[in-house]
Amino acid sequence: MSLQLIGLSEINGPLVALDQVPSAGYDEMVELQLQNGTTRLGRVVQVEGERVVLQVFEGTTGMSLTNTRTKFTGRPMELALSPEILGRTFSGAGKPIDGLGEVFAEKYADINGKPLNPVSRQYPRNFISTGISSIDCLMTLIRGQKLPIFSGSGMQHNKLAVQIAKQAKIAEEDGAGFGIVFAAIGVKNDVADYFKRSFEEAGVMEKVVMFLNLSNDPIIERILTPRCALTAAEYLAFEQHMHILVIMTDITSYCEALREFSSSKGEIPGRKGFPGYLYSDLASLYERAGIIKGCKGSVTQLPILTMPNDDITHPVPDLTGYITEGQIVLDRDLDQKGVYPPISVLPSLSRLMKDGIGEGYTRVDHSAVANQLFASYAKVQDARALASVIGEEELSPTDQQYMKFGRKFEEHFIAQRFTENRTIDQTLNLGWKLLSLLPREELDRVDPELLNKHYDPAGAQSLEPVAEETKEEPK
Repeated sequence: MSLQLIGLSEINGPLVALDQVPSAGYDEMVELQLQNGTTRLGRVVQVEGERVVLQVFEGTTGMSLTNTRTKFTGRPMELALSPEILGRTFSGAGKPIDGLGEVFAEKYADINGKPLNPVSRQYPRNFISTGISSIDCLMTLIRGQKLPIFSGSGMQHNKLAVQIAKQAKIAEEDGAGFGIVFAAIGVKNDVADYFKRSFEEAGVMEKVVMFLNLSNDPIIERILTPRCALTAAEYLAFEQHMHILVIMTDITSYCEALREFSSSKGEIPGRKGFPGYLYSDLASLYERAGIIKGCKGSVTQLPILTMPNDDITHPVPDLTGYITEGQIVLDRDLDQKGVYPPISVLPSLSRLMKDGIGEGYTRVDHSAVANQLFASYAKVQDARALASVIGEEELSPTDQQYMKFGRKFEEHFIAQRFTENRTIDQTLNLGWKLLSLLPREELDRVDPELLNKHYDPAGAQSLEPVAEETKEEPK
């Protein structure tokens, strides 16, 4: 039963309050009809007895306290869903903006999702190939995992997001039934155009569902965007049996919108002004990734967030790291050297990697190569620290070899072209070539059998410089 009221009790910024509302539900959608006949949408964001606070999507400019008619719909916000959403572009609130008309809905789903029973979850296994060596080898993305990318302002995370969306595929079969849900949160117009143009030029748009929330859109829409995207992903995964990779950028914009929204409601702020419930709010997004027993599909999340002042202890990356299964950290020093993608290997990890690689998934030597590359690159940092004090020419022969290995590792393994899509075999073979630059006795993380098979100092001399990529993303 819908309820209609005339008049408002209070208008405060994007919020309006009504008194003596007998039965309203949290997150319930409302329609507000203005005196001139136009209609705006709102959502119940606070209920205190019979006092209800609404947030108006389009803002409260021009609204009257006496003549505004408020109709309570009795339903939360729902997203129209059908298989035809693949290849479509929507606003942050789920409205089509590609000129192709409305979606002929097969069903409507609450954007807040339904909690997954932990008992019905299936443990994530089998990796998703991104074609990027440093990710595929060292911090492997597992199907059903949530693995965020920690970046910084002005770095090339948008370019990396596009490359992953273009190249990602499931490891088995031929990638049939694989799709991307891409949510851009609080981006500028040129960045939104860059995403859309890149997908169209690569010919992958038919397997991508895009949600674009621009920086000049209302903040309430910014809060809805990731929920709309995840609702679409859950439908495609658990009802259409597809393997869906959800890429969301930028989660920091979402959190700042949440902070602004919380402040406008007069809530007590927590760390750096963010609401005290930021952890549980982020968890309500991230925990929508996973695999359900008996379902063929899966939802994998790759959220991207920019760390203010490159501070990894900032509340947004800090709380994200607690909830998710690892992180991929981008390094500003590598970015300034021209290395793309500028992935910082040592602070990055994938906690589910060990169960989705090796024999039957990637290759039997994958774990050994990854462990040895991590260990060797850690020794490179020690050698560089020592060289900064005494000079590289004063280092021992072994440390000088580590310095050479470090340069080659960044030049050939971490760096690759934007258009380069490496298979896992190419990545692991390249890893062996780099490890062969070091003395055999230094490779203490690898079984002698694998060393006998793959260690080849002569093959290491064949490494060629990587061509520089000239195409840049909008800043």
